Amino acid sequence: MIKFIERRRKKKFKRKFKVGLCLSGGGTRGFAHLGAFKAFEEFDIKFDAVAGTSVGSIFGALYASGLSYEDMFKLTDNIKNSDFKRQKFGFLPSKMEGLQNLIKKVLPVQKIEDLKIPYYAVAVDLKTGKEIHFSSGDIKHVVSGSCAIPGVFLPVKYKGMTLIDGGVSNNIPADVLKMNGCDFVITVDCNCTRGGGTNSEKFFTQFTTSIGIMMVNNSKRGIKCSDIIICPNMKRFSSLKIIRKNDMILEGYNATKECMPEIIKLFSGKYKKK
Repeated sequence: MIKFIERRRKKKFKRKFKVGLCLSGGGTRGFAHLGAFKAFEEFDIKFDAVAGTSVGSIFGALYASGLSYEDMFKLTDNIKNSDFKRQKFGFLPSKMEGLQNLIKKVLPVQKIEDLKIPYYAVAVDLKTGKEIHFSSGDIKHVVSGSCAIPGVFLPVKYKGMTLIDGGVSNNIPADVLKMNGCDFVITVDCNCTRGGGTNSEKFFTQFTTSIGIMMVNNSKRGIKCSDIIICPNMKRFSSLKIIRKNDMILEGYNATKECMPEIIKLFSGKYKKK
């Protein structure tokens, strides 16, 4: 099988169906998405659309802009927690200006409609309680709204809406891609261990664990709508601190390589839905 994969690296896939890439939320564990991009690039896997929630919306925008893995790695290489979480008191939610400035800095375009492939970012409007799928608009406001974890970041005001993290409603937005014409969806779930408990007495650990438990149910829809799910084991990494970034990227890369035989079958038209 490995030799077969190696031969397919330089072969272009010709297909009449559309394949979407879904990127889950997961906080700073989202660096695993970069590892997946590296593997996709090595095997010439290209998607027709991308959707992301929370950190998945950040990396989804990078992917949709057409940047190479190497370019994305360089752009994110020196990112620190202080670049987007600037509140001096750790127990108070941060404003989103830091993340918005970072998004503006690393992305080559400022409007979603100027991205090279169709892109969908998922957020929730706190005013109406409705899930919003953005396919146009200002990237820095839309993406920062999709990442505004309640209690960690303040909501983002945008076009009369009060946006919070899309993971509150839909942490794996594979259904968004199916609704927008994708025949198949490959999902990278960088938080597949969500829902585990904790013995910690620390407030923030209990808080993030509670959010993970909540997201178990709202991830079921996305899992059901995904044809192939890549699940890097990110349990040993923090979801709120950028630590061991290169190790997170490697986990995403290795998990994607493990799924590559099935991915190649899909792109070759030989994949059978389960």
